[in-house]
Amino acid sequence: MHTLKPPFRTIKTIAFFVVGILLFTGSAHSARADAKDDIEILSRSSKAFTSVVKKVTPAVVHIRVEKTTNNTGGMLGGGDDFYNNPFFEQFFGPQFRHQQPRQFKQQAQGSGFIINKDGHILTNNHVVEGADTITVILSDKKEVKAKLIGTDPQTDIALLKIDDGDNLPVVPLGDSEALEVGEWVIAIGNPFGLSQTVTVGIVSAKGRNRVGINDYENFIQTDAAINPGNSGGPLLNIHGEVVGINSALYTRSGGYMGIGFAIPINMVKSIENQLNDHGKVTRGWIGVGIQDVDENLAKSFNLKKAQGILVSEVQQGSPAEKAGLKQGDVILRLDEKILNNVNDLRNQISLLPPKTTIILQIIRDGKNKDVEITVGEQPADLSKTGIGSTSGLKQFGLSFQNLTPDLAEQFGYKRDQGIIIKEVEPGGTAAMAGLRPGLLVDEVNKQRIHNLKELDKVLQQSSAPQRVLLRVRNGDFSQYVVLSAE
Repeated sequence: MHTLKPPFRTIKTIAFFVVGILLFTGSAHSARADAKDDIEILSRSSKAFTSVVKKVTPAVVHIRVEKTTNNTGGMLGGGDDFYNNPFFEQFFGPQFRHQQPRQFKQQAQGSGFIINKDGHILTNNHVVEGADTITVILSDKKEVKAKLIGTDPQTDIALLKIDDGDNLPVVPLGDSEALEVGEWVIAIGNPFGLSQTVTVGIVSAKGRNRVGINDYENFIQTDAAINPGNSGGPLLNIHGEVVGINSALYTRSGGYMGIGFAIPINMVKSIENQLNDHGKVTRGWIGVGIQDVDENLAKSFNLKKAQGILVSEVQQGSPAEKAGLKQGDVILRLDEKILNNVNDLRNQISLLPPKTTIILQIIRDGKNKDVEITVGEQPADLSKTGIGSTSGLKQFGLSFQNLTPDLAEQFGYKRDQGIIIKEVEPGGTAAMAGLRPGLLVDEVNKQRIHNLKELDKVLQQSSAPQRVLLRVRNGDFSQYVVLSAE
């Protein structure tokens, strides 16, 4: 009898089939294991968020304020001119004339958080500004009247206090300097009156300034949803520590659009201490006009790169003048801390107590130098307005005239202080730089000028006629401006 053996090809096919089944079974098992691991990771992340919320939410409060507002609109909501119009009086009689202002109560709301067992609460100034009464609604719905300890409108921070026993829940304050872009953050507050609302996002950016909300800005930007009513509530890191106070949102619709701003808690700590101790904030001041250094200014001041902060003005009798700081100095560091822009320096100086001694590292005439300054107290009437910018010549769309006694009196300058901008050509280089008639130019290419004759002399000596550096003055403030046709 003959035995038939399966051909080799058939055996090979069966072997591949078996191996395939085993591999499929193994990969399916591996896929199920990976999916299970992924779910575990998500579960742990979810529990981390809920843990933070459970721990912190009791210390987050709803703030309701009531303020008195005057209405001079009369019966129909119009203005005084409408009711005092003789035509109106002819039909309705003189009793409708001279409508007296009517007062009515207006309510507003926001958020806040308890920072110590004494009952101190941090929130935004704009939440409580002008309030007649402030009511704090705790997480257990209990309502308590709050006392306003102090406010700082320039940073939009306010400190309140409630008296409600010794068992108040407290939220710890973290370190906003240690916060990094991309980290998870949690916002808790009362948007649209919906108390204890929690949203989650990441840190989108740090050090946001020139947003135009406060005088001193160093915002944390986040995509955690912040809406009206969130103001004053905490922005938390994943450890349940406050890293910022939710303050504002960027919106074109009135609601959330993915960009919110929080005041860094490190800035808040210094303000809170002063408000608690004195009820107000005393700011440091050195008395300089400053501006960022761009590529044009870097070339004009022979800097290797665009860096630091240019001193455009040193006020007479100021701490900066006493320390020997000069116009044209470029500030690089404050006590070993690198300064990135004007707001960096302004914020840090403002948070220093008067009589603090600091070291500014500067560049003067191409050489590094340290200047020791004793910080003064910011004057109460310090102007908040800066200078526009600009200057020019004919090729830059600019014309000047000598500063006559009449012009000096008209624009508030001293006689022979410089030359005044007469005309600025629309669309020209000077106009694009922001120059306008009435601004004073007292320095050209780092040389002091008092009249048109001196201007011509300086320009004739220039080795680069297509480029000019001007120091432009607007009242008591000055700024360097570069005009270039290159």
